[in-house]
Amino acid sequence: MHSSRRQFAAFLLCFGLIWSAPQLLAKKTHKDRDDAIAAPDEKARALHALNRLTFGPRPGDVQRVLAVGVDKWIDLQLHPEKIDDSALDARMAAFSTLRMSTRELAENFPDPQEINQVMNGKRAMPTDSALRAIWQVQLARLEDRKQRKEEGWTSTEVDRAAPAEIATADAAVVKMSQGEDEQESRHKVPLSAELDRQQLKSLSPEQRFNKILSMPAPEQVAFADASRGDKGQDFLEGLEPRQRETLLALNNPAAVVTGELAQAKVLRGVYSERQLDEVMTDFWINHFNVFVDKGLDRLMLTSYERDVIRPHALGRFEDLLVATAESPAMLFYLDNWLSVGPNSAQALGIPMRPGRAHGRKRPPQAQRNNPGKRTSGLNENYGRELLELHTLSVNGGYSQRDVTETAKVFTGWTIDKPAEGGGFKFDPRMHEPGVKFVLGRRIKPKGQEEGLEVLHRLATSPKTAHFISLKLAERFVADDPPAALVDRMAKTFLKKKGDIREVLGTMFHSPEFWDDGSYRAKVKTPLEFIASALRATGAQIDDATPLTRQLNRMGMPVYGAQPPTGYSMKAEAWVSSSALLNRMNFALALTSGKIKGTRVDATQLVGNDLAVSDPSAALSALEASLLAAGVSRETHDSIAAEIITLPVNGSKLKQGNNSSFSMIAGLLLGSPEFQRR
Repeated sequence: MHSSRRQFAAFLLCFGLIWSAPQLLAKKTHKDRDDAIAAPDEKARALHALNRLTFGPRPGDVQRVLAVGVDKWIDLQLHPEKIDDSALDARMAAFSTLRMSTRELAENFPDPQEINQVMNGKRAMPTDSALRAIWQVQLARLEDRKQRKEEGWTSTEVDRAAPAEIATADAAVVKMSQGEDEQESRHKVPLSAELDRQQLKSLSPEQRFNKILSMPAPEQVAFADASRGDKGQDFLEGLEPRQRETLLALNNPAAVVTGELAQAKVLRGVYSERQLDEVMTDFWINHFNVFVDKGLDRLMLTSYERDVIRPHALGRFEDLLVATAESPAMLFYLDNWLSVGPNSAQALGIPMRPGRAHGRKRPPQAQRNNPGKRTSGLNENYGRELLELHTLSVNGGYSQRDVTETAKVFTGWTIDKPAEGGGFKFDPRMHEPGVKFVLGRRIKPKGQEEGLEVLHRLATSPKTAHFISLKLAERFVADDPPAALVDRMAKTFLKKKGDIREVLGTMFHSPEFWDDGSYRAKVKTPLEFIASALRATGAQIDDATPLTRQLNRMGMPVYGAQPPTGYSMKAEAWVSSSALLNRMNFALALTSGKIKGTRVDATQLVGNDLAVSDPSAALSALEASLLAAGVSRETHDSIAAEIITLPVNGSKLKQGNNSSFSMIAGLLLGSPEFQRR
């Protein structure tokens, strides 16, 4: 009964804080209490730097930054190669997909298009036993779908079919239920697979893995379907990472790749010592957004982040721009790999003359005007987003003609065998011949070099310098940053030839960055909120998958922004009562140990014996630990008014009951103050 009352009281408190949160988030809160820290003392500078250059301070981080010196710490973050990140590397070792090429991912975690090639006899099954198991399970499922359709099932019925109802090649092992008709019985699980499944748990990890690989294909299908989700976790215990990935891939190969990539995203944000590098990687992958659920991008995103974004996160903007333009992930996402010049040799069906450079001579007018000869058309997606989102901005002064001419420039920038994980290639047969005019400049016909010329001009444009500087200032300073700061950053951008490290240095050492108005002026995105909560509580993460699901619930799936604009970095996109309720629920679940795979010990955050027996002292200790005492009087008084109903006393805590501390910590993490950085 008392527990129910406490839960109801906590709910009312949560509701009150959430109801007022949008209003509280609209104003600074660090001066609302008499004991609030005041910028510009050094401790406040350290906290501000941690809130902006990292995904949030961990216990003890402020003291560590003060010991080094705020300015020296910032300089060190600007040079991540000097920072030891071996502890994170050890965590990443469990995810072998992060180290695979796209070609290897396509082979190990096949796309349905490749499975179809096997079904149609156009390619052979892999000989490796682990790979073969993955391929043959997917092949069995495709064959089952085909069989259902041949039997007259509608597409909706096929899609709704129970996962375990998979066709088998051997009718002798099918369990025939009394009264079943012949059509239904052909889609039942082999009985022997169910018997084997009960015996597998008693085997050693190596024996268990080998046993599953040696099963006939129908039994592997049945095992995979019976082991979906949490039901299959016991079969994965003790397996090596590659073995674990193989069994998971029996169900959904691509989900293994995207799942590990998403987990790595969260773990890097929480545990990496190279925090600014992680923040900038997140910034650029959002700026050059690629949607994970667009076909083959599920396999291409791993290389995109690892080989394109991450190496250039603090380098020259032009290098990053070229790398994204040539990336198969970007070419596929914005369909440029399919873009064919209307007057290209491919569109007109004209074979290239040996030894003649493409674009030197146009085909005859009659051939150019024959639409029957055209195999595909010009795609303007990349040309438009390159100008609008990647460089000049929507107000960058370009016209529709510039978009079309830019699209022509990038015809022929395509992918070599995308389904097999191939890389970038330039195909002169797809390239539009002739002169182009982009932003008033004449682009001479020279094949791939045309695109590099346009990228160079865009990367060195003053409008690009201003746009990129503005977006960086919006991320690190304020939703509406001071114009003078943006102008100085843009000057540095142009003077230092787009060196992002130099532009960031100008911003971090500006008076605007340290101005009192910038302190806790940014509302956290869901990713920033979850990562900062995990860091603030010193959480130990054994499985990050439930955390990625939390991001889905908060409206920010990892790599899940479908439009090329990416996710908004501004408060208006994330502040609402329903959104903040989700955050409060997460905070309370986190501190009470209800997030599977993540452990938090709230008692360690209290840090002194007095707080163990004094509710007010416990609140103050947790405010200092989680928010550096920067809590508004309204939030403090709301929580203080309710904690008298909570069982905070030494005897209960010594018996292992830290639910009171967990509740207080959760409310503070869900408070409006913690939503700001």
